[in-house]
Amino acid sequence: MALAIALALGVYAKAHTPGGRPIFTLWFSGMLQLKVWFTTAALALLLVQLATALWMWGRLPGVRATAGRSVAMTHRWSGAIAFTLTVPIAVHCMWALGFGTQDARVVAHSVAGCAFYGAYGAKMLGLRMRGLPSWGLPVMGGAVMALLVTIWLTAALWFFTRSGLPLT
Repeated sequence: MALAIALALGVYAKAHTPGGRPIFTLWFSGMLQLKVWFTTAALALLLVQLATALWMWGRLPGVRATAGRSVAMTHRWSGAIAFTLTVPIAVHCMWALGFGTQDARVVAHSVAGCAFYGAYGAKMLGLRMRGLPSWGLPVMGGAVMALLVTIWLTAALWFFTRSGLPLT
């Protein structure tokens, strides 16, 4: 399933003729600024995801208390908001820019972007699967996290190192 999602997105992004212009920019000065800041916000929420997941699995260093409903709710909502922030980014990437192959950074970014949605789909399905090995969900969550970090490194960090920290 994860591979099908990733491949479908990649094939569409590659086959589609890029629009070359933003669909919307909200309050940002351009599409790239919107994408960079939304990705950065999603990454920050991913840190919340990591901390709450470690807490729920009893692996948070220095915390011995068991995680309660509020931790699980924080985990669920931070993940939902982070995922929601990635959707306009992906739509812009696929519609306006397509599957980029200009250089290794852009290829890595395009592949990671498609794989992210496949990994996310697999993780969401894994939450409902009975008989999943105990290590399955943490591995799927780790894959989602690693892919979003890769996306951020190959786009937002790259952008910030070339333009400073544009706030709008």
